[in-house]
Amino acid sequence: MEREMVIVIDFGGQYNQLVARRVRECNVYCEIYSYKTDLEAIRSMNPKGIILTGGPNSCYEPDAPTYTKELFELGIPVLGLCYGAQLMQHILGGRVERAEVREYGKTEVFVDTASRLFSNVSPSTICWMSHFDYISKTAPGFTITAHTADCPAAACENEYKHLYAIQFHPEVFHTKEGTKMIRNFVRDICGCAGDWKMDSFVEQSIREIRKTVGDGKVICGLSGGVDSSVVAVLLSKAIGSQLTCVFVDHGLLRKDEGDAVEAVFGEKGNYDLNFVRVNAKDRFYVKLAGVTEPEEKRNIIGKEFAAVFRDKFHELYPSNEKNAPVDFLAQGTIYPDVVESGLGGESGKIKSHHNTILVQGEDYNHLVEPLRYLFKDEVRKVGLELGLPEELVMRQPFPGPGLGIRIVGDVTEEKVRIVQEADAIYRSVIAEAGLSREINQYFAALTNMRSVGVMGDERTYDYAVVLRAVKTVDFMTAESADIPFEVLQTVMSRIINEVKGVNRVFYDLTSKPPGTIEFE
Repeated sequence: MEREMVIVIDFGGQYNQLVARRVRECNVYCEIYSYKTDLEAIRSMNPKGIILTGGPNSCYEPDAPTYTKELFELGIPVLGLCYGAQLMQHILGGRVERAEVREYGKTEVFVDTASRLFSNVSPSTICWMSHFDYISKTAPGFTITAHTADCPAAACENEYKHLYAIQFHPEVFHTKEGTKMIRNFVRDICGCAGDWKMDSFVEQSIREIRKTVGDGKVICGLSGGVDSSVVAVLLSKAIGSQLTCVFVDHGLLRKDEGDAVEAVFGEKGNYDLNFVRVNAKDRFYVKLAGVTEPEEKRNIIGKEFAAVFRDKFHELYPSNEKNAPVDFLAQGTIYPDVVESGLGGESGKIKSHHNTILVQGEDYNHLVEPLRYLFKDEVRKVGLELGLPEELVMRQPFPGPGLGIRIVGDVTEEKVRIVQEADAIYRSVIAEAGLSREINQYFAALTNMRSVGVMGDERTYDYAVVLRAVKTVDFMTAESADIPFEVLQTVMSRIINEVKGVNRVFYDLTSKPPGTIEFE
């Protein structure tokens, strides 16, 4: 689609997705690219602005990630964040050194409000710092526009060349006026109009899907989750009967969820999707037997999904000819899936999303992934525009590998039963307490720990269930939810009394980072 764009160049920072998300909140389209991306490729995209992310390295080290000096001579505004700020100064003739005092966490920053970057920002504002190194000398042509008690150049700029460097992280929630700063950069300094809106996405996507698919047929992986449901309905509007949606029940869904998905999307539902359900529980359990490492489980589940799709693909559309009548696979891949799987930007792979594994080495000729560059909240907006019910669009994310990664250690049918029943109780109590809308994601998981307990005057040796609940704006950072103690007590009592095989219940207080939202 034709649109103005800001590019994020990733140097391995943990907040790379968050930077892009904040830019899109300003109604400006944004994509993430590795620092290894060639300068000509960057130039050919004709970006309105460029943002350099943070990263874990020291820019003065011989093997540190870097970029060519010509990047800063394109005439395109550049904003460097943390490592990106230090690298900009290092390349352009400044000096970066190890700081005597490390800054980490919320820090008072004093800014020069005459700078366009800090327009309408308070002269003293709280920002999130995270650095060992500091800019000890700014590059020629730069003036200092912010400082802290321990950091003399918390921000500097060369306004004439539209180059800006800030040591802190405006993209994180803890920087109180960070959104103002990013908006100042992309809207004022870069001159972006801010016309990236979801109300035109559906119409444009339908046109593109029709152009891509032509008179071909498409098989769509439908899990019943938000992303795949939105893709399925979008495709249905675009190509109608050319679409077949395959729902693979891998036996790792929440309690009764397979039947619930079929009730919504099957023959008795409200959508004409040519819905096909494949009950493949036994296939997945056999493949997962004895496997304990979560990344290995993700890969096994992703590859078995591919095998199930391939089998159903040939069953539905048998052909002995080289050009099979169906050669399009559609799935609900979204931008965080791509980045976290190590397929976008430069940050290390956090975890493999099964839909990125699904197509590796497979014989599908073409992929249809209309949501590939959208974040979760953007996908929800598309779903509402398509007329999907709010309860489906706003439902909590559920991982493609399902309960397979909410079970620590090996996966067995008995463990799946325990998690399904414990999770159903947890969700029921949370709903009864009126907390469903206050918590962005909550679920029960099974630890691999067994311990001694006493029930009915008898010794037990059973599993411990862990409860997870987080509050988050964008699912890229999250904090543990403060659930009332009496509610947790009710959940604990019911799980221990109603779920055979459990004698302890824990509550996980870990934020993201350092943890992830999932428990694996």
